[in-house]
Amino acid sequence: MTAKFSLGYFLPAILTIVLAWVFWSYLGEIKDGKSIQDLPSALIDKPAPTFKLPGISAGDKGFDSADLKGRVALVNVWASWCPPCRVEHPLLMQMAREGIPIFGINYKDKPDAAMRFLTELGNPYQAIGADRSGRVAIDWGVYGYPETYVIDAKGHIRYRHVGPIMPHDLAEKIRPLIKALGK
Repeated sequence: MTAKFSLGYFLPAILTIVLAWVFWSYLGEIKDGKSIQDLPSALIDKPAPTFKLPGISAGDKGFDSADLKGRVALVNVWASWCPPCRVEHPLLMQMAREGIPIFGINYKDKPDAAMRFLTELGNPYQAIGADRSGRVAIDWGVYGYPETYVIDAKGHIRYRHVGPIMPHDLAEKIRPLIKALGK
């Protein structure tokens, strides 16, 4: 018996290898040693977008751009349905315990799911706005979840972090920038 091999037989394996390489390229290192987390934002050094969002639940204060003036702060775009948001949440809680002001934009989430997320994992946010339509996230240039922005005391965006904050991001980028902006 002789075996017949055709391209159709190997096509699924070839496609799997190509897709794995594409995903690795985007999630790992990109050209010139830059990762997807380092992609620039057109809003760096510009004022944060003007917005006013309601709270997650009826009666909650909400969050607006005026809350960002007068101190260095973080703005974190998150959702309960976002697995990477769960990954970074312990570091957000740690930063909140250290006194770093963190504000949240809850992206296209159901109020009860968002509240369960915060009840289960803790609430590091000084205020949270519910971006139910996703319009405010578009104004910020968000395209991945979570995204975190460092805002200076004048309300200008100074840094954008795409994806979950990991310990090395906090130690090497976010904390040093917050310290420098606080001087």
